[in-house]
Amino acid sequence: MAPSRSHVVALANEALNEVRRDYWNELRATDRLPDAKRFKDARWALLKNPADHTTTQARTLRKLKRAGGAVWRAYTLKEALRAVFDHDLDTLDVAILLDRFSSRAARSRLKAFVRLAKTIAKHRDGILAAATLKINNARVEALNNKARLITRRAYGFHSARAALALIHLTCGPITLSLPHEQIA
Repeated sequence: MAPSRSHVVALANEALNEVRRDYWNELRATDRLPDAKRFKDARWALLKNPADHTTTQARTLRKLKRAGGAVWRAYTLKEALRAVFDHDLDTLDVAILLDRFSSRAARSRLKAFVRLAKTIAKHRDGILAAATLKINNARVEALNNKARLITRRAYGFHSARAALALIHLTCGPITLSLPHEQIA
């Protein structure tokens, strides 16, 4: 299935987190432990949707903006990619914005975002197809998660057929009525 909006944004979040982690490790390695401790709390401010920030997270983000640097550039790149999918754009606009993002990310000199730009270029057609058709694989992933949960619950069953029967019973169109609910 084509990569959905959520998968692309999740890849951007992973790239941002990698840049954040590298900077945090750099602070720790250079004996700037007080700065490293203050910066450690920036993770959720960076990864969270800006509309959902607490006042503390918004303050942290303003401090990062004033400081600039690689972490702020990574954050702006992540938000730029998220903005591509936030609006109801037609396929041509999404294609143009994805290409602009990929170009900007490739020139960012941030390894994680250069890698992200290559990944987006590799899967560009699938991303555009998902944007055009307005489809995603959320239902498939939900069913898969439900099957995993049922399989864990079925631990100890004597056969795979019993676990499969439980999945069918739970997820299938079978409707059972209890004996006291049956009308004679």
